[in-house]
Amino acid sequence: MIHPPDNIILIGMPGAGKSTVGVILAKTLGMQFIDTDILIQQQSGRMLQEILDHDGPDAFRRMEEETILSLHPSNSVIATGGSVVRSRAAMEHLRSLGVVLYLEISFEEMERRIKNITTRGIVLLPGQSLRAMYLQRVPLYEEYADDIIPCSGEDLESVVSQILIRYTHPG
Repeated sequence: MIHPPDNIILIGMPGAGKSTVGVILAKTLGMQFIDTDILIQQQSGRMLQEILDHDGPDAFRRMEEETILSLHPSNSVIATGGSVVRSRAAMEHLRSLGVVLYLEISFEEMERRIKNITTRGIVLLPGQSLRAMYLQRVPLYEEYADDIIPCSGEDLESVVSQILIRYTHPG
C-alpha cells in the first residue's frame, strides 16, 4: 500500500463537503483534522459571518491568509474555507505542505447544498452574486489543485472512497 501524502488539503466551493469529507478522511487514515474556518473563529473569538459583516471581505482574507501561513502541520487533513484561493501566498504555502485536492461541484449543486447563505460566512465581494463568485473561483481552484475530485451528485462516502483509492492504493 502506498502511504498517503504527509498532508491532504481540501479546497472547493462552499457546500462542496470539505469539512465533512475531511473529518471522515482523517478518521479513516488516522490523521489529524484541521478546519481553517474553525481556526479563524477560535483565534478571533467571532463567527465568520460576524467578521465579514463588521470588518469586510478584505479584512477576512487577511485573517484567513495569516491563519494559513501560521500552519505547519504533519499527518493532517486540512479543510479550507472556500475563499482561500483568493490568496496566492496562502495557496502556495498549502501546496508546499502536501497534496491539494479540489472537491468540485457544479453551481447548481452548490445552490442546492447551501441553505444558510446569509449566516454561513461565505465571502462575497460587495455586489457580487453567488454565480459571479462561483465563476471567479473555479479557475483558481483548478490552477492550485494537484487533483480534482468530482463531487456533484456523489455522497460523502463515495467522495472519501475516491480519495482513498487515489492516494492509498498502488496504481
